[in-house]
Amino acid sequence: MKKWLALSFFFFVCSNAPAAVLSPQYKIVTASERGTYIVLGRDLATQIAPDAGFELESLPSAGSAENVRRLRFEPGVKLAIVQSDVFQAFIDQASAGNKEAANLIRPLRVILPLYNEEIYFIVHAESPLNFIHEIKDARINAGPVGSGTALTALTLYQAMFHAAPPNTTTYLTNEDALIKLTAKQVEVVAVVGGQPMKLLADMKPEAKQLVKLLKFDSSHPVSADVLKTYFPAIVRKSSYPNLLTEDIPAVAVKAFLVTYDYNLAQTVGHLRRFARALCQNMPSLKANGHPKWKEVELALPELGVGWTYYPATTREIRACAAPVRPSKAACSPQEFVLGLCK
Repeated sequence: MKKWLALSFFFFVCSNAPAAVLSPQYKIVTASERGTYIVLGRDLATQIAPDAGFELESLPSAGSAENVRRLRFEPGVKLAIVQSDVFQAFIDQASAGNKEAANLIRPLRVILPLYNEEIYFIVHAESPLNFIHEIKDARINAGPVGSGTALTALTLYQAMFHAAPPNTTTYLTNEDALIKLTAKQVEVVAVVGGQPMKLLADMKPEAKQLVKLLKFDSSHPVSADVLKTYFPAIVRKSSYPNLLTEDIPAVAVKAFLVTYDYNLAQTVGHLRRFARALCQNMPSLKANGHPKWKEVELALPELGVGWTYYPATTREIRACAAPVRPSKAACSPQEFVLGLCK
């Protein structure tokens, strides 16, 4: 009888114990497996998401254009890293009356500008080309269709030459295009990625005999139009010691951390805590994460027309980034009498 009562009590306690609370499982869409975005996504998953109360999976993708669509429609995707020119291209198309572009971009919100991401134009080591403005009419690989790299390459080409790239333009992956480049079947390969980018950093010393990077000449007449959308940059020898003998001038595009305009209380709460954790753990990201975190500032500069910050995260980031006022000395008798003590 006592044994039966003990078992009954055990099952009563177990059946009435609160169920374990499972953390929500969110996703962030990034870019290729050998790019910078996916590493940043993994840093956010390991160093930020746990403090925000959810699990985060960093997913590879074809790039920024695909990320916009997946953030809009793929279940579980709550965050995305998107290039500024891709975001702006959707806004421009929406403003021009494209209903699909408007449906995709208008509900998206910016959490934080991240950093400038370098744009590389790679040619064969024996190529006569030395500068980006010399690629007109060359056989270019722009990157996979739907990728941010492809849109960046085409937009930058348009900015320089006020014309579409030639019909010989291809849309292969970076890896496939580089193989064709070494066989001289392609003349220029466009690649976008924050330095040090794994694809280039993994090249062996022998790569100098096969490929080289083109330089950006900011004084050339075509550069003025380029710098209306993009930013001057330096590709450092230290990032690619097996490929470069010196730092070279380059051009870059801005990367943004983006979300959707969520209003469900649970999701809003998790994203608010995510922003708070991002603020609190930024020193750890800069010390232990990808080197690009060192370029990220907890600042929310004014955005262009059609761009909007996500209110819940904006409040947290602004509160975190606000300067801390020094503690005031003890209240003087005069201040006390005048009612100035706080």
